[in-house]
Amino acid sequence: MSNSLVHNLLNRGLVRPPYQNKLNSSSLPAVGKIGRTNLSTQFNGRGLQKSGRRLFTQTGSASLITRAVLAMDPASQAVEKFNLDGNIDLLVEVTSANVREVNIQISHTSDSLLLHWGAIRDNKEKWVLPSRSPDRTINYKNRALRTPFVKSGGNSYLKLEIDDHAIQAIEFLIFDESRNKWYKNNGQNFHINLPMGKNVEHNVSVPEDLVQVQAYIRWERNGKQNYSPEKEKEEYEAARTELREEMMRGASVEDLRRKLLKIDDTSDSPKSTETSSSGQDSEKKVSKQPKQKKNFSTEKIQRKGRDLNKLICKHVSDFVESKSSSEPRALTTLEMYAKAKEEQETTPIFSKKTFKLEGSTILVLVTKLSGKTKIHLATDYKEPITLHWALSQKGGEWLDPPSDILPPNSLPVRGAVDTQLTVASADLPSPVQIFEVEIEGESYKGMPFVLKAGERWIKNSGSDFYVDFAKEEKHVQKDYGDGKGTAKNLLDKITNLESEAQKSFMHRFNIAADLVDEAKNAGQLGFAGILVWMRFMATRQLVWNKNYNVKPREISKAQDRLTDILQEVYASYPEYRELLRMIMSTVGRGGEGDVGQRIRDEILVIQRNNDCAGGMMEEWHQKLHNNTSPDDVVICQALMDYVKSDFDMSVYWKTLNDNGINKERLLSYDRAIHSEPSFRREQKDGLLRDLGHYMRTLKAVHSGADLESAIQNCMGYQDNGEGFMVGVQINPISGLPSGYPDLLRFVLQHVEEKNVEPLLEGLLEARQELRPLLLKSHDRLKDLLFLDLALDSTVRTAIERGYEQLNDAGPEKIMYFISLVLENLALSSDDNEDLIYCLKGWQFALNMFKSKKDHWALYAKSVLDRSRLALQSKAERYLEILQPSAEYLGSCLGVDQWAVSIFTEEIIRAGSAAALSSLVNRLDPVLRQTANLGSWQVISPVEVVGYVIVVDELLTVQNKTYDKPTIIVAKRVRGEEEIPDGAVAVLTPDMPDVLSHVSVRARNGKICFATCFDSGILSDLQAMDGKVLSLKPTSADVVYREVNESELSSQSSDNLEDVPPSISLVKKQFVGRYAISSEEFTNDLVGAKSRNIGYLKGKVPSWVGIPTSVALPFGVFEKVLSEKANQAVSDKLQALKKSLDNGDQSALGEIRKTVLGLVAPPELVEELKSTMKSSDMPWPGDEGEQRWEQAWSAIKKVWASKWNERAYFSTKKVKLDHDYLCMAVLVQEVINADYAFVIHTTNPSSGDSSEIYAEVVKGLGETLVGAYPGRSLSFICKKNNLDSPLLLGYPSKPIGLFIRRSIIFRSDSNGEDLEGYAGAGLYDSVPMDEEDKVVLDYTTDPLITDESFQKKILSDIARAGDAIEKLYGTPQDIEGVIRDGKLYVVQTRPQV
Repeated sequence: MSNSLVHNLLNRGLVRPPYQNKLNSSSLPAVGKIGRTNLSTQFNGRGLQKSGRRLFTQTGSASLITRAVLAMDPASQAVEKFNLDGNIDLLVEVTSANVREVNIQISHTSDSLLLHWGAIRDNKEKWVLPSRSPDRTINYKNRALRTPFVKSGGNSYLKLEIDDHAIQAIEFLIFDESRNKWYKNNGQNFHINLPMGKNVEHNVSVPEDLVQVQAYIRWERNGKQNYSPEKEKEEYEAARTELREEMMRGASVEDLRRKLLKIDDTSDSPKSTETSSSGQDSEKKVSKQPKQKKNFSTEKIQRKGRDLNKLICKHVSDFVESKSSSEPRALTTLEMYAKAKEEQETTPIFSKKTFKLEGSTILVLVTKLSGKTKIHLATDYKEPITLHWALSQKGGEWLDPPSDILPPNSLPVRGAVDTQLTVASADLPSPVQIFEVEIEGESYKGMPFVLKAGERWIKNSGSDFYVDFAKEEKHVQKDYGDGKGTAKNLLDKITNLESEAQKSFMHRFNIAADLVDEAKNAGQLGFAGILVWMRFMATRQLVWNKNYNVKPREISKAQDRLTDILQEVYASYPEYRELLRMIMSTVGRGGEGDVGQRIRDEILVIQRNNDCAGGMMEEWHQKLHNNTSPDDVVICQALMDYVKSDFDMSVYWKTLNDNGINKERLLSYDRAIHSEPSFRREQKDGLLRDLGHYMRTLKAVHSGADLESAIQNCMGYQDNGEGFMVGVQINPISGLPSGYPDLLRFVLQHVEEKNVEPLLEGLLEARQELRPLLLKSHDRLKDLLFLDLALDSTVRTAIERGYEQLNDAGPEKIMYFISLVLENLALSSDDNEDLIYCLKGWQFALNMFKSKKDHWALYAKSVLDRSRLALQSKAERYLEILQPSAEYLGSCLGVDQWAVSIFTEEIIRAGSAAALSSLVNRLDPVLRQTANLGSWQVISPVEVVGYVIVVDELLTVQNKTYDKPTIIVAKRVRGEEEIPDGAVAVLTPDMPDVLSHVSVRARNGKICFATCFDSGILSDLQAMDGKVLSLKPTSADVVYREVNESELSSQSSDNLEDVPPSISLVKKQFVGRYAISSEEFTNDLVGAKSRNIGYLKGKVPSWVGIPTSVALPFGVFEKVLSEKANQAVSDKLQALKKSLDNGDQSALGEIRKTVLGLVAPPELVEELKSTMKSSDMPWPGDEGEQRWEQAWSAIKKVWASKWNERAYFSTKKVKLDHDYLCMAVLVQEVINADYAFVIHTTNPSSGDSSEIYAEVVKGLGETLVGAYPGRSLSFICKKNNLDSPLLLGYPSKPIGLFIRRSIIFRSDSNGEDLEGYAGAGLYDSVPMDEEDKVVLDYTTDPLITDESFQKKILSDIARAGDAIEKLYGTPQDIEGVIRDGKLYVVQTRPQV
């Protein structure tokens, strides 16, 4: 609603004698249906005439009965009563409190009365049309306004509000539309004088900037008309007069400024106190903008240098299960029936579909078997239902079903059948009506239907229901789950409120606002639920409006309320900001009344200015009047495209269809749009101008992320008006950075240019400048957020538009574009530390490229791999947080299963992550070629033949046994999996370390293992699922070809010769010692890990450190278990082992938990303490009893790892007796490593014994040997040239592990390093303290950035490996760390 000016004026009298007019009663117009009858019109006070045919009309007369009335309302001035036709009373009351009001009441039984009216200004007889009018008012041919009365009982009512001070009176006639009858005042117009104020004192000074604002508001309120210079001057002075009147009534300049600029007195932001009499504030919000000096050219901006570390945001919410009840949702009656029906069906469900139906549901199940199609329909609708149905062979047709298939209670009608649904006989809480039909053959493809309840037809949002039984659903709609991983209570409440929310956007937004507190209490999952609900709404999966008339300003106000609440949460809870941004992007900005009302007002302006009030434009007007929605943005764009194309109707439909709107949707609106647009050629320029203005208004409400409207909202309304409208700013946001308007203008100037690089730089500079304001409270934070969302969205569209210019671009350009998109993604993420370090990595790679460093491509490849991991991690996080809510709520609300299945995928596609992934994929082959990496990394080069099987994760099949040679193509390999029996090869796009557990297993088991970097090759391999392939790998490539099964048989025969030797274990006994020093390590007491460490002491070069060690020898676990204090644990353990022997694999986890219940004998504690202290190791108990408990817990976890799934199944595969496996525990002081390394003194990929191969990670070595994503730094070094290491790859691991001074307890079993079986790495090593996970920044790591430091460290590692190999005389697998430049070896074993 436009701004209202408050008047406190004296009454001048209400009714004057009728104008002496040349017209008599016979001149009164003949009026039929508005907009349909060609009228001959000549109204009093207007002086406009239009010739045309005359219709016979009835006329009525009125007599005036003047009387004084004591008004109950003290603001009432007088009441006048008229008598129409002798028996109809017309009562007119005028009040002058606040806005002048004219209340009209007529005692008439007709429900089709219209007030045909206008206003008198400047004592002229010609009517003017007030800008403020009641709902449902229409502009009648630019001559008058027509407003319907509101019927109540035997009376009709209407209230007019007049806020234009220059209006002196209103005039009107009353028209009974259904009877085609006019009522007038003794043959003349009714004329009602309005109370006017005292003469305004003209010596009151009003600041010119406020006059500009008021004039602008008046101009905007009147539809932004093109004023003549005379009219412009008149409006300007009228604005000044209005403000003077305000000041005469006691308002101060500051009062006016706060009112016009909507300054919030309650804001915590500081206010200027330096205001002169002319209103020149120290912080102006309204001014003509002077030309500012730009700090960038019009072609390109100069980006500011920034410390990227200051952009790091670690506001991540811990993922926790909702505290709400986990009890399954109670099934509805229809769900109970459907579940029973599906259990009865022996044929698999071909498709399943639900339709929402006025608070009830229709369920349709389709099954197919042996050429027969069976359709089963059920509904819980309360009233008796008749199904009006047919069959179709193609979409849109209704064909008579064959008479022999008709169910009972069926009546054929022309082209269809009416079947009365029957009530199911099942024992259910309430009735379910059902219908079944079985169709022979495949000629029919679907079943259209509608329903009839009594005399009322029920359709599917205005269209026919349709069951498609030609196309099988890939995702049959799932039943309600238990809501695990969701804020279930909140989602259940949303489900219960959905029928109310469907009434209108106003209802939905208000309900959402009411639920925000509950979402906040539920935490991250609560806001995930709100997002899912709002996203289902935005993608039209939920009903937008159902038979409810709501004003645009009411929708706008509800949006405003919701976004205000979300703004407050955004400011107070930074860990939810990413979700809140996504929620706000689905809601739109809204506005307190004014913007929403402009939707209704400005469509009238378009119709008036362009003479296009009928047809499609009138239908759209009625739709807008009833309930505006985001579809209106699409319709407006379609109209503009249609006009721009010289009125090509196919262009109109293309724009609609491309945005999800078809004819059926247009017809489904409560105020349906039936017609196509039809304009005249001379209307083109005016329509494009006015529709362009209107698009901004629509987007201001519905498209919060729209760039132009978001900029306009933050910078203040600006328009290309004439005279005083030029450069006027209304309500800009205070505190924006210096030069920001120029920056935004630069963005708008370049937003459609083909060369997108300057635009991307401008957009990101604008986001960076805006960012500090988004991190603190601001009275208009949401407007800043919508601007940031708009800038973010424009980056995505720009980069997609810029793909073409990258077709012939070099790697530098692609890397630069990647850095821009990555920066955009980081600015939109709550937890962006990894993304920021990736961004720094790309900038470092660009610098290496410009400096022509030899390894720039190798380094860039590592940053690319890390960027992929970051994208993958983000996608997995979204999937974990959002998908359970999408599945549960989608099931509850009957959302299409395809929309549920791809919910998270579409969220990811809508962000910068999808664009970043595309750019990374484009650069990958360029880097591999430049760095001579090839398409493969071969980890275990073994020639094999086998059947191809494609799996998502190797982990899911690691315990499987294949009965024929199998080549596994796995999309995901983490690094710690077992390779299943029967597998002869594992091929993957994933990047496990060459020295990871699975890599060692592959080499030990003579299994081909390789990483494929080429997506084309990988797709080709995946397409060969089920076929027989021959693989011939080299050290850097894999040659594959399809073969027949005879070659498979030959290969199998050859493999029979390689039968592994039988392996056995010798059970170890407790020897009476709970703890021993390293000098006592022997074969009977400890495993090879401990013995090797003891052997190295004093034998390696002095510059190689060996950590001090003690051990809990073999048999200690069994001894502790036999203690009386642990009898209950022992008994439970025996029972669980029996269950395990009987095939219950879940017993493994229970066994590990049970072991943790062991109590330490006092003798063990004392002996371990004594041994550690005598070896100069710190005793944990000296720091308190709690520290000892931590140490004891770690020891038990090492023992319990004997029953790890991986370890247990590995021993079973080689038929080792698991009971004979004994576990010693090696105890070492943890070295808080800067780097950790693993050395293989013979290159494991090539088998070259002249080369040392090593991998290095930052921090502790667990990230190297465990299942941590990313690659380590890798290098080789010739043994005859240890000073010249050759770098093979830079690190891409995002996480490093670091720890305080502590103790680590390492597994040391008798099942490791056996001949023909590598048991190393199967069991756990557990530090007493938990490691800190640190996100790594390699751009500050000297191992990456300092070539001399890198050479020294890598050479030292190679020298240590060479020395230890010479000491043992055999190839060694060595683990060690570097601390402050000193190298330590923590274990060594024979390389396998």
